[in-house]
Amino acid sequence: MGLWLFKEEPTQFAFEQLQAAGPTPWTGVNNPLARKYLAQVQPGDRIWFYATGKVRAIVGLMRAIQGVAGQADVVVEAVRPLLKPVTLARIKAEPSLADWELVRLPRLSVMPVTAEQWQKIEELEQD
Repeated sequence: MGLWLFKEEPTQFAFEQLQAAGPTPWTGVNNPLARKYLAQVQPGDRIWFYATGKVRAIVGLMRAIQGVAGQADVVVEAVRPLLKPVTLARIKAEPSLADWELVRLPRLSVMPVTAEQWQKIEELEQD
């Protein structure tokens, strides 16, 4: 099972809208590296929903429910909001997350998450 982080501007599409909408195609990814990553997403993969803009935090958990290998077409559904959003400032303060694309490549909208990074975000959610 893959682990990912997808970014979205909450004024364009907020996590609450995803919850209300149900299964939703993830569209509008134009960056070549982000599209390459999106093409690797498979049904069942878990995905952090990162709200950009003024929020700058991981705010929810999604799941990929449809994906076509090699194509940047993915349908996601909301699983749950985080108990406590994990802010970018908090992420940047964690030495173990310093090499993550979220910190190093701030314009990238789709990126992989390692098991260690995923676990650290789950821990930070509980703090």
